[in-house]
Amino acid sequence: MSRDRGPRRLRRLDRSALIAASVTALSLTASGCVVVHGEREVLPSATRAEAAKALEQFTTAYNKADKAYDSSLDADYVTGALGDIDAARLKAGKAISPAGNAAHSPLKLSDVKFTIPKKAGWPRWFVADAAGNKYGSARWIFVFTRNGLDEPWQATYLTLALPGDVPKFKTDKDGWAEAVPANSTELALPPGDLSKAYATYLKEGGDVFEDGRHTSKWRADRAKDAKRPGLVSQFIDEPLTDGDYAPLALRTTDGGALVFFTTRYYEKQTAYAGTSVPPPGKAVEALTEGEIKQSLTMEFVSNEMALDPKGSGKVRVIGRTQGLTSAKGE
Repeated sequence: MSRDRGPRRLRRLDRSALIAASVTALSLTASGCVVVHGEREVLPSATRAEAAKALEQFTTAYNKADKAYDSSLDADYVTGALGDIDAARLKAGKAISPAGNAAHSPLKLSDVKFTIPKKAGWPRWFVADAAGNKYGSARWIFVFTRNGLDEPWQATYLTLALPGDVPKFKTDKDGWAEAVPANSTELALPPGDLSKAYATYLKEGGDVFEDGRHTSKWRADRAKDAKRPGLVSQFIDEPLTDGDYAPLALRTTDGGALVFFTTRYYEKQTAYAGTSVPPPGKAVEALTEGEIKQSLTMEFVSNEMALDPKGSGKVRVIGRTQGLTSAKGE
């Protein structure tokens, strides 16, 4: 079941509006007092020490939540797509094993590289690229966001990528990266349009995205699933672009951008008349409302990581992490 973030998001917006309206940073110079408006000043989103602490706090909370199958233990440190996926995973785990995760193995991250953009306004955000002790040599790519000075840093996106797929980022002389606006028209596709374009591509195809595991291969896999004997599968894809699901983009050294974005999709399985949907497994059943008879509709949240080239060209999706968030049986 998706986590209801409405009240929290409203509180964030209220606090952020208050900060934007009233908070200023004061600095004294030899000639007098200078007022700098923090919401308009272009500054690094975080110090490197703050980024390291945020990752450490997240990892500690994530491991506690995973061990206990208790989403309240890391709720303050996750949001957006990752928050939805994580909460549903823990809910299913708790339903199956109320005593906790007997197979818990702590996540350990090493060789961490932080990429922190300079920007004005909220949200502030940064990327952490780390090696993990799970899933072989894959790099764990996190995006952390914060919506106000009194808010904790929260992991919003998480994708896994092959080491060679992670691009190099453009940085200034002090090592700070460059955030690319969502409405940038200098790329093959504005970052803000990627979620909608991806949802459309999965339904209709097209030439916006390069062929690959998360594009043409996934469409082919869906086509096979739709033709399973005795069972019809239908897919509906939707963009997610608001609030904690907003796309974020970093400038790469070739002038393009690495973009993080979110989509949601539904898969409805319908059995032929006189038959029933095959048992979906305990994890799915734990997140399902209603009785599964002739149909099962599953909701997934998926976050993607894509290389958006400068000028023309095709967008390359290099990472995708998805999770079941709810289901309904009929």
